[in-house]
Amino acid sequence: MTHQGNDTNITTASVDSAGNTTMAAKAARLSVPDLITIGVFTALYFVLVAVATLISTVAFVGFASIFLPAIAALISGCVYMLLATKVRKFGAITVMGAVIGLFLFVSGHFVLSFIASIVFPVIADLIARAGSYRSRTGLLASYVVFSYGLTGPILPLWFMKDAYVASLQARGKDAAYIDGVFSHINMGTFAIAMIAIVVCALVGGWFGQRVLRRHFVKAGIV
Repeated sequence: MTHQGNDTNITTASVDSAGNTTMAAKAARLSVPDLITIGVFTALYFVLVAVATLISTVAFVGFASIFLPAIAALISGCVYMLLATKVRKFGAITVMGAVIGLFLFVSGHFVLSFIASIVFPVIADLIARAGSYRSRTGLLASYVVFSYGLTGPILPLWFMKDAYVASLQARGKDAAYIDGVFSHINMGTFAIAMIAIVVCALVGGWFGQRVLRRHFVKAGIV
């Protein structure tokens, strides 16, 4: 009888363990409310990218496209930190990046734009998850990596010039316009553009974390 009782206890413990594991797995998945939250923050991020496009066009005449990712990184830190802190599940960052990348691809950019918007957000998601979406340093590093997701549309300027020129010609652009597009494209501007993303993402991410602590954490929103 005692032996049977022990077997029953072991079986019950096994069932409880399996149940807890299943519940933990379900809790780690993105739920419908999570997807709605991701949709809202993705829309906000998209608006800020549009604002960054306007700023870069006005402030960096002739360099607008290559500095767009850096400007977007500078002003979007708060949205990113809010999303990562509020959802705290793997996939949220990836989905936001993928949606932006899909929009860029559908709007006529090279497939590289979509690939970059998947690869960098996935890496960013993994970095943030390593710190359980709570590490300030981890989230900051994650944001820096995520910010490179917007380099997809501009990388062909340096590494796929012939294909880029062909696409511009197919859209009816003349030689003068094409020469203007590539007038500042060299390895020097490539290095500057990539470094600018790091610097702007660090500043934007730090500011986003500061706003998060001062306003949203104290208000109990996250």
